[in-house]
Order: sequence, then C-alpha cells, then structure tokens
Amino acid sequence: MKKYLLLSLMLAAAIFTASGESLRVEPAFWWSGMVETELQLMVSGDQIADYTPSVTTENISIKEVVTLPNRNYLLIYLDLTGAAPETFDLVFTSGKKKISVPYELKERNPERMAMESFGPADVLYLIMPDRFANGDPSNDQIPMRTGYQVDRNDPNARHGGDLKGISDRLDYLSDLGVTAIWLNPVLENDMEGGSYHGYATTDYYKVDPRLGSNEEYVQLIEDAHGKGMKVVMDMIFNHCGSDHPWLTEVPSPDWFNNLEEYVQTSHMKEMYFDPYASEYDKRRMVDGWFVPTMPDLNQRNRHVAKYLIQNSIWWIEYSGVDGIRQDTYPYADYDMMVDWIEAVEKEYPQYNIVGEAWLNNPIGTSFWQKDSPLNPRNTRLKTVMDFRFMGLSHSAFFEETTEWNGGLHGIYDHMTYDFIYPDICNVLRFLDNHDTDRFLKEYPSDLSGWKQAVTFLLTMPGTPQLYYGTELLMHGNKSRSDGDIRRDVPGGWPGDRVDQFTREGRNAIQNEAFDFLSKLLHWRQGNEVIARGGMKHYVLQKGVYVYERFLGDKKVLVFMNGTSNEVTINLDRYAESIQGWSSTKDFLTGKTVTLGETLTLSPKEVLLLE
Repeated sequence: MKKYLLLSLMLAAAIFTASGESLRVEPAFWWSGMVETELQLMVSGDQIADYTPSVTTENISIKEVVTLPNRNYLLIYLDLTGAAPETFDLVFTSGKKKISVPYELKERNPERMAMESFGPADVLYLIMPDRFANGDPSNDQIPMRTGYQVDRNDPNARHGGDLKGISDRLDYLSDLGVTAIWLNPVLENDMEGGSYHGYATTDYYKVDPRLGSNEEYVQLIEDAHGKGMKVVMDMIFNHCGSDHPWLTEVPSPDWFNNLEEYVQTSHMKEMYFDPYASEYDKRRMVDGWFVPTMPDLNQRNRHVAKYLIQNSIWWIEYSGVDGIRQDTYPYADYDMMVDWIEAVEKEYPQYNIVGEAWLNNPIGTSFWQKDSPLNPRNTRLKTVMDFRFMGLSHSAFFEETTEWNGGLHGIYDHMTYDFIYPDICNVLRFLDNHDTDRFLKEYPSDLSGWKQAVTFLLTMPGTPQLYYGTELLMHGNKSRSDGDIRRDVPGGWPGDRVDQFTREGRNAIQNEAFDFLSKLLHWRQGNEVIARGGMKHYVLQKGVYVYERFLGDKKVLVFMNGTSNEVTINLDRYAESIQGWSSTKDFLTGKTVTLGETLTLSPKEVLLLE
C-alpha cells in the first residue's frame, strides 16, 4: 500500500526537493499533440516568485510568467506548438541559487480523441464509493492532515468503501445490466468532519488515499471498459474544500469570492432567466458560498479558470474516463463554463458532460441545455438533469390514479413538456440520487409501484440513471439524515452478516426486484427503439397510462394501470399504435396478451409489449 501511495503522490503533482527547496508543480506531466498548445504550470514553494524560470529545450517556449500577490506561487504559461514527447528541465534561478525540476511531455494516446462518451443508449449507475464496498481495509486509517478516519457507527462519517470494493464487484454490475458507472467525487477530501461524499476537494490531482490511488482509479476504468462499461467522473468547479492548501496560502485576493466575509449563496438558479432579477441577487447566487466548508472559487480569474479547465482535461487524458458530471453547474461563472465545454470538445469531440442544474420546472431545466431557443447565450451543455421527474416519481407511482387527477396523470403531464428540450435524448432521467430522498422511503411490502417506476424510467425518452442499491430495495429519508439515503450495501464490508451482492444474501422480494430490473436493463442494451426512438402517449383512460416508443418499423407499447383496482379499457383509441397486432407477449412476464376490443389490467399492472 505504501508503494501505491508514493506513486499516487508523484502522479498527483510533481514535488521536488533540491538545494533545500521544495517545489510542487501542477500538473505533474502533460502530453504533446494536444489541440490546445498553451499549458499552465502552477508552481508553489517558499518564495518561488523570487525565481526566474526557464526551460532546457528548444521545442518549447515560455509565453508568460505570472507572479501572484502570494510570493509562494508562480504561474508559467508554456507554448507547446510543435512540441514532441520529451523530458526537459524547468530551471528556477535566483542569483546564485538554481533549482532544476524534470518535466515530461508524454506521447498522446491517439484513441483518446475518438473516445465514445455515454449517452441515451446507456444506463448510468450512481455509486457513492465510501458506501458501496470496502475492498481494502488497509486504507481505512491512513494518516491525513485533518486526522479524520473511518467510523461506521456514525451515519455521517467515512465508512471505508473504496475503489477496490467497486472493482471487485464489476461482475455484479455487469450481471445487473448497467452500462456506465457514475462515481461521486473520488479526489482527495482531507477535511475536518470526513467529507466522505467527496464534494470538498483538497487536491485536484490526487485520488483520496482512503479510496485508493490514482493508479487504482485508472485500473478501475480499464477493468470497467473490459466488461463493456463506461465510467463517469464527478467534478466540482464551483468550490473546493475549506482545508484546501489554497485557503492556508491564498494565491491572490481574487482567487475566491467573498473571502473576507462569508456570504451564503441564495441557491436561486432561476435568476439566470428571471426577467425581474436584481444585480444583487445575481451576484449573491454566483459568488456566495455553497456552504461554509466549501469556499467559492472565482472562475472570472483567468488563472483559476485555466487551472480548472486544464485539470479536467488532464484527468480525461490520463485516465480515459468516459464522461463528466459537473456538480452545482449554475453556481460557477457562466462564461467560464462555456469556455470549459468548448475546451473539452476541442480535445474530445464526442465527449458528453451532464450538468447538475437543480430546477423544479422543465422550462428552467431546458434553459441550460445546448442550443436552447430560450437562452440567447448557448451553454453548449449537452446533457441536463430532470429533477422535476424525480420529484414527481416519489408520489406518482404510489398514489391512486383517479379518472381525472393524481398518480400517473402527473407523469403524463410532465411528459407533455418534453417539447421544451432541444435534445430529449440527452436529458438525464432518474428516480433518486445521493442528494434526495430514496425513491423508496421505507421498505416495500409489494413491488407494484417500484416496478412501474423502473419500467417507465427505462422506457421513457432520455438517459436513465439508477442510484446504487435500487435493485436491492434500499430505502431512506433525507429528513433523518444524509447518511440515511447513503447507507452501506450489506455484504460490502468484511464481517458483514449478510452479503446482498449474492443471491443467497438477498431475501425473496429483493431477488424479485433484482431479477426484474436486470431483465429490463439487459433488454434495453442495444435497443435503439428505446435509446433513439420517438414517443407517442395517450390521455389516461380509467387511470391507465398508455404510450408507444417507435423507430422505423419497430415499436414498443406500454400499458400501466395506476389504480388499485382491476380495470377494463377500450382499445379503439389506441388503434394507431396497435394496428396489425391481434396478440403479442408481455416481455416482463412472458404471458400472451390479446389485443381485441378491450383489455383488462390487474391492479397496478404494467405490460411491456413488443
């Protein structure tokens, strides 16, 4: 384990000691052949700004040297036009003192530019690494600056899950049928209180050693690729952790917003399109801190912006990660985020980024999607998240659907607003995630509502996302604590009495849920009708929601009874969708369904007809 930690440290940022001087260079290495030829190096060390930098190669030139108010930082901008793979020295001179730091330009992997990102053909499976599985208990109590370690007895502390725990269960995920894994942030969060969730970064170039090493992260991605799965990386540009070294040694007064006096963000993302928004409210939304432990970075500072943009590209090029989920997307500077997406797409033209813009109205959500006609300033953000559907789902699939309202009427109504999205295929649809109540707030006595919800999630237009443990009927309520919606998976820790990653460790209703979801997920793989096809739906009849997915001459028809009663419906109104069908099979149960003049559905029944 010590070997892994040393290698990870060297990869995270080059740290060199020469003539009694210690320097940190970020990033530790780069690549030749990148489309963007300007490289920012952030060098930190005692009074490093007193030194004059130079390079020992004719292939690379220094474009700009920037000294900051804090003399312990120096920014060097290199011109890599025409550069080839090589190792050269960065030389820092001050009078008779000289420090030489070797720096490597690696050869770029030509496959990176053509990498295929995630999209509507995938199903993302969201994992909080600290709560999924502990594959390496030896990294639980690694000494950190803040000294905060694992305590499974505290629902809001670190529990010891790690990358190896995920890697060891890739076969489980493959058997389940997911095609992409989204991990909550894996970078170092060396914070008082643990910051087990990962959203308070303290080192942008280093995987948290309690989760593993940089090398283990790369290996996990390679192993996932080997099993046909992609990996999505969670990033945060809006803020870092309050224990980041930038807070101890602030590079410049404008590195952060509101550093001298704490200002809380209003969280009112609507101010971007609110025609009546005040300038005060706009500033407070963007420049206020998310929470007191997450200082607000100032992306209007061009050096901060360059650092963050470059860091994301470093991780893509280094690890081969297949996509990015950007946290708190509207809280960062608007123009900088546009520049970031353009920079990523310049290097990786097919790359997909999903931005967390938590709005409870689809019109507001669509404002953030690329090419939205509602937004005069194109965000270029390909994928947005449908929080409104998430909120509706928690009641719609459980309450009674009457003739005119309640239950599935809410789902029908929500789907009518899909017209507002420029690209409905790249809308992330989900029932829950790490920030919301679990879809199941309590353990279910039956699966009728759950089955309807996951069936709809996996057959509606868009890109589906599942939260870890959905297949195990994990439940939780945020009102109890965040820890209640982020529970450990039983069997993920050595010594657990039951192992729900195995069939033997699950009870009968959990195996029923696992089998149902797995069958749907495998059916969805490669199913272009669902991934790219159109949709037609019908106004509810007697509490029954009917919709069709179609592509070319192929189609799928879903009947969903939102009532707790047996219902017989007339089929004449669906003639345009069932024309030519006299009988077919329900994919979910295998039973034959006759499509005559009427159709009888049992209470809460769902049929998936091909």
